[in-house]
Amino acid sequence: MSVDKEASFFIKNAMDAGEMGLIGEQFDPSVVGRIREEEFESRSGSDNVEGASGDDQEANEDGPPRKKKYHRHTPHQIQELESFFKECPHPDEKQRSELSRRLGLESKQIKFWFQNRRTQMKTQMERHENIILRQEHDKLRAENEMLKDAMKNPTCNNCGGPAVPGSVSNYELQQLRIENARLKDELGRICILANKFLGRPLTSSAGPISPQGVNSSLELGVGRNGFGGVANIPGSMMQTSLEFVEGPVMSLTMPHDRNMLIDLALTAMDELIKMAEADSPLWIKSLDGGRDVFNQEEYMRTFSPCIGMKPNGFVTEASRETGMVIINSSALIETMMDANRWAEMFPCMIARSATTDVLLSPSVTGTKNGALQVMVAEFQVLSPLVPVRQAKFLRFCKQHIEGVWAVVDVSIDTNREGLSADPFQTYRRLPSGFVVQDVPNNYSKVTWIEHAEYDESIVHHLCRPLLSSGMGFGAPKWVATLQRQCECLAVLMSSTMTVQDQSGISPIGRKSMLKLAQRMTYNFCSGVCASSVRKWDKLCVGNVGEDVRVLTRKNVNDPGEPPGVVLCAATTVWLPMTRQRLFDFMRDERMRSEWDILSNGGPLQEMVHIAKGQAPGNCASLLRAGAMNVNDSGMLILQETWNDSSGSLVVYAPVDVPSMSMVMNGGDSTCVALLPSGFAILPDGYFGHGGLINSNGTMVKTEGSSNESGGCLLTVGFQILVNSLPTAKLTVESVETVNNLISCTIQKIKAAVLET
Repeated sequence: MSVDKEASFFIKNAMDAGEMGLIGEQFDPSVVGRIREEEFESRSGSDNVEGASGDDQEANEDGPPRKKKYHRHTPHQIQELESFFKECPHPDEKQRSELSRRLGLESKQIKFWFQNRRTQMKTQMERHENIILRQEHDKLRAENEMLKDAMKNPTCNNCGGPAVPGSVSNYELQQLRIENARLKDELGRICILANKFLGRPLTSSAGPISPQGVNSSLELGVGRNGFGGVANIPGSMMQTSLEFVEGPVMSLTMPHDRNMLIDLALTAMDELIKMAEADSPLWIKSLDGGRDVFNQEEYMRTFSPCIGMKPNGFVTEASRETGMVIINSSALIETMMDANRWAEMFPCMIARSATTDVLLSPSVTGTKNGALQVMVAEFQVLSPLVPVRQAKFLRFCKQHIEGVWAVVDVSIDTNREGLSADPFQTYRRLPSGFVVQDVPNNYSKVTWIEHAEYDESIVHHLCRPLLSSGMGFGAPKWVATLQRQCECLAVLMSSTMTVQDQSGISPIGRKSMLKLAQRMTYNFCSGVCASSVRKWDKLCVGNVGEDVRVLTRKNVNDPGEPPGVVLCAATTVWLPMTRQRLFDFMRDERMRSEWDILSNGGPLQEMVHIAKGQAPGNCASLLRAGAMNVNDSGMLILQETWNDSSGSLVVYAPVDVPSMSMVMNGGDSTCVALLPSGFAILPDGYFGHGGLINSNGTMVKTEGSSNESGGCLLTVGFQILVNSLPTAKLTVESVETVNNLISCTIQKIKAAVLET
């Protein structure tokens, strides 16, 4: 038998074996017997065809053709193949040759067996999920019929007699519409899967199901957020969180579109799992042995582009990082699948995020296993020289075994046929995400993968090494931020307080002060990065430095800021000093007078200190300026600082005493008006090197002995109220004043640090 015929035969066996289902935790007992019979008949795709030899063919030229001989693998061969399949479902040529020699089979038989086994496994899983979805669908239909019957004959809960129908309130009507939309979404999902697996649309007793019934939110006047079923009613979070999405909204109502996206999510998950393997050939250890370097050639040989070829002019950014995090896997998964909680976990990296559609809901209630949703987000680096990255992507969550989860993101290639144009043309998110595994003491082991392609030409040359090192948008940045945020949550939720925190503030006062500090940092990041959180107008003034970005906006009715014209100026410079040294200097209250005009020429006194981590620099504090007049105590400084392996932050804002007294007594902090200023200290992207500045002002790297370079990037940002009237005109003098403030502050910091 020729190789092509034998391959066709084995593929046919795989299709026949694919009829076998997979018995899961929740399964209808009525189908167990049929599945076991099919499983016995399939025998793991072990049937083989013994082709006729050349002599046999010659002998039978004149006579009737001989029947093909069939034989099965021996139980020993099947056991060995199954054992190896559990360890490695994709053996390479060397492994197949070894199995062939050990089991006495041909190499192509080994190859076809593994192909059949993988096809069978995929079919089993798809059939299992299909059966579970059918059971859920039947259950929902039964509940719906029961509710309809109950509505036809309403009874009074008090007396048991027939109830007199009355007017339905708007709230009850809205809840019924939400429930109706959820049921229609479940039914539409069943239709999509049936169309995918059976090759024909699923019909019911009510007649054919329209594919457009998948998303009937326009018909009902209600929408869905990231968890399917929350109405898009005025005043809801979903309505405001989508305002920043520019361009046309992608239509996902056609089954072809949804099927394509489901296949894309499954492919991306498979790629993520392979890239996260500890001994994966896709990564090579760096010369110092500390970092994983991406093997682009091996990646191109292993995977096909799942979202199309890389655009011209784009560069590849790939990184991997593993770390221990003080959070369990289920809590982390819940956070990552909630757009708002995800943004709160990474406040300085995610400017905005929203879930725009839910393609698949969890197969089991109470978990996120199998959840697939469409999201949009803005990613940022705390520098005006790095543009904000806007992305529209799929997020797919899957539980592999108990305590091991994976979440993968992949950009939606909207240039494909059937989808509208993509407004985000400078950044593509290739399969990225993480694999998390529970370990003792409520910790988790997280392996993070970041893989992207972007237009490097729009990034300032000073920040390109930062991005290529992974400390900008890469896996080391995500893991370091996650570790710091989880440690902060653990400290704040602890029942014990450190000695430094015993400042007489009640727990509700601490919470209110931390919420105010969080808003202050959030507003600082939005001003430095110019995200769509706030609408800024860019100014072009001739006397402003080339790398200084000046923005302005008018505040009319936001109680969290003073009314009037707000000016924001920010820039990023390279300084010849280590990041830790600069951070220690910036948070030292005794050295504040060296650079801060709010200090009135003297040191600051720390009145309140709230720790947000084990490191001494991770805290929120309230400072009192040393005034020239001892009776002048009308101003305080709220400050938040943090430091981790990916960067440091110092953000502060002047606040008045009455407002802070109200906050520390547990009052509402949203009405406290403040304008933040501060500094972000980032690695320069050169590891194991020092740095010097030559006579032309160019940064020159020199060899060093430390893992971190001898330089860092300092981002300076100021937000200043230049006029208390929103209708006032902005003057050139105001812009020049802010520009001079930035220049003088940088020079003072540089001189003071180098002298110490």
